[in-house]
Amino acid sequence: MFKKRPINKKGEEEMPFVKEKFTVPKKMPAFLFIMHTFNFTQGQAQRVLAKGRLLINGVSIFNTGESIEGEIEVVYFKPSSKGNKPLFHNKDFMVFEKYSGVLVHPNTMATPYSLLDEIRSIAGDNANAVHRIDMETSGLLLASKNKKAESYLKMSFEDRSIKKSYLAWVEGKLTEPFSSSEKIKINNDYSQTKHKVFISDQGKASHTDFTPLQYDETLDATLMACYPHTGRTHQIRVHLFHVKHPILGDPIYGTTFEAANAYLEDELSPEERMKEMGASRLMLHAQSLSFTIGARFHIESKSNFSEMKHLICEKERRVFNA
Repeated sequence: MFKKRPINKKGEEEMPFVKEKFTVPKKMPAFLFIMHTFNFTQGQAQRVLAKGRLLINGVSIFNTGESIEGEIEVVYFKPSSKGNKPLFHNKDFMVFEKYSGVLVHPNTMATPYSLLDEIRSIAGDNANAVHRIDMETSGLLLASKNKKAESYLKMSFEDRSIKKSYLAWVEGKLTEPFSSSEKIKINNDYSQTKHKVFISDQGKASHTDFTPLQYDETLDATLMACYPHTGRTHQIRVHLFHVKHPILGDPIYGTTFEAANAYLEDELSPEERMKEMGASRLMLHAQSLSFTIGARFHIESKSNFSEMKHLICEKERRVFNA
């Protein structure tokens, strides 16, 4: 029905968002064009327009009912797989092993790759991640294959019926299990600290259980099993920081304001990162997921996170500030 002509320069096909030219042969509402061309629902089409991703003569249109005809351009997400296959999948969901450094969703239209590329490549435009884990956190990521499953799984996270466990290499020696129920509040002032959240009596209720698994005396680091019972932002990270055993490699909690700012401004070399934060990456790993969708599932990560100690800086070289 519609003719489209790619206008990407050589190499742009690797980017998640592309801009393509289309010819609309007869006048029709913009949202109907998007629905027919991309097989979107009306809601999805209207979101494309609300974000200004349909352009006429280089100018975005935002009126979803506006009629269009002739030459137009559309900016849209075009997944490009790198072959990261799901650890497990069925007709409703997929579970991926996310590598440290990979985003779950693109944070800008110039993001070269995210796990959403794999999710949409496998299951189409209605597939989506149903929760988020930080870019530097590795491990299990749950994604839905359809909107019904997405709604159900997101609600399951909200009502806490999905159980998660994490592994973390932390600074110092811990020998006994403990729990943290410190309330967590979002930080609205980054002038004094780069922490996204902090412990506060005015914060939201939160709870994490911790169990030490092994101690490495040479590195002065303990491998911890972490069981969050609430889903606050950076919950595990800030609870461990609060008890003065921050996660090794954490670029925000347990380091100086100057080092955290340099990291966020992408001005910290890999060598400085190792010494300032204690590891080359955030040493946090999403280890297991337990949930029900039709049947009961318990899925464990296949990565051997306990053996990733080579990513931790030697104790004598660390300038870690717990």
